[in-house]
Amino acid sequence: MPVPLVPEISLYVAHEAVPLWQKTEEALGEMGLPPPFWAFAWAGGQALARYILDNPDVVRGKRVLDMASGSGLVAIAAVKAGAGAVTAADIDLFALQAISLNAAANKVELATCGDDLLDTVPRDMDVILVGDLFYEQSVAKRLMHWLETAAEQAIDVVIGDPGRSYLPRDKLVSCASYEVPVTRDLEDAEIKNSQVWRLA
Repeated sequence: MPVPLVPEISLYVAHEAVPLWQKTEEALGEMGLPPPFWAFAWAGGQALARYILDNPDVVRGKRVLDMASGSGLVAIAAVKAGAGAVTAADIDLFALQAISLNAAANKVELATCGDDLLDTVPRDMDVILVGDLFYEQSVAKRLMHWLETAAEQAIDVVIGDPGRSYLPRDKLVSCASYEVPVTRDLEDAEIKNSQVWRLA
């Protein structure tokens, strides 16, 4: 389906989160699997993808990493905006499969990475894109430390977020704001105000 705020991109998406989550656990015979973040176009990712397509100079000709890529939406937008090389990183193996399917559906080429990059030193990239990843305190703390390390190496950090609890706004500069259509199955409203930020 076309992404509401980014109709230039279409994704394979689920209509409901919980049944898909349960079906995945049943199929694998495992309980406690992470939610299927890869099956939806989250508000922060939609805002960031829209911003990248409307401001292609952010990524044009550059080496781009889409962190915790999920469906691959932001990575696909970066390719379409003319990035020199794009890597979509996610530790969820289902996400890596979704990214490959969605990239093929949009006729773009990108690399994928399944490593936990937060345990590494950021290198070999010019821009890090982060869509909707500040929803959990422990993840947000590790992520922010890693992003600050990246910024110290002159790597540009651009974040899309709909006001999640653990977004460190005091360290960020707002670039744009969007009203993003979402589903009540995922959010507490049908429209989420989402902002794009740069790490100061």
